Amino acid sequence: MKHNKKRNTAFIYETLTRELTKAIVEKNAARKNKTISILKEFFVKGAPLAEELQLYGVLLSTANIQQRLAERLLHETKRAHELLEEETIFDAQSRIITAINKGLGKGMWGRFVPNFKSLASVNAIFNPKTSVKKRVLFEQAIVDKMSEKLDFRPSASMASLDTLTYNSFIKKYNEKYGSLLQEQKELLNRFITSFADDGFELRLYLNEELSRLKGSLSEAIDADLEPLISQKTSQVIDYLEEFRKRDFTEADLNKMLKTQELARELRPHD
Repeated sequence: MKHNKKRNTAFIYETLTRELTKAIVEKNAARKNKTISILKEFFVKGAPLAEELQLYGVLLSTANIQQRLAERLLHETKRAHELLEEETIFDAQSRIITAINKGLGKGMWGRFVPNFKSLASVNAIFNPKTSVKKRVLFEQAIVDKMSEKLDFRPSASMASLDTLTYNSFIKKYNEKYGSLLQEQKELLNRFITSFADDGFELRLYLNEELSRLKGSLSEAIDADLEPLISQKTSQVIDYLEEFRKRDFTEADLNKMLKTQELARELRPHD
């Protein structure tokens, strides 16, 4: 089936996300800022493309549910998409296409997106011009995917940013910090994608992670650390508390990564 990826909101979002990761890796501040600017303009919470992207996410991220529930979810998602204003979505797509072409270059449309087939399938389901036969086939494939039984073993396909570009990003941080911990990878994931929802998911994650780090560092202090180390650790705890009172920045990201490593080093070993 011929697919116009420029009119696929999820493809646009995935492409921009990977472009941002690449810009961060290459320390290209101008390109990074331009990409963030486009994402914030078109995918901020409540924007037309953000609303449509959320519906893509429902069908693409749901897994391991009963088939009957998958069919109901597909039906409700389609109905929600029909309530979106088609002209408004089309206009927003036209404007973001222009913004990408002018700000980042037409070469962006040739970027490799690993889950392209899945994105195209959902787009076909949402597209009223898709033939009945093809739509039914795509819908059945999506239902089968959502109801497929999973054993939850780690898989590259389970992480939307676990791509070649993301691995390159991780490699850069490995060179600077050593082997990344799982919690550091999670923090990087949340930070990279925070612009899409105005930082909502990042704030939720930080709220839990800060509490965990403070608890871990406090336990280390109580475990009779050397006076100087204990004093420095207390200062780190005070610094962590400041995160709750202001926006989280790139500078904070580096310090947070180091704090996560510190907490792991101070944790008592069995």
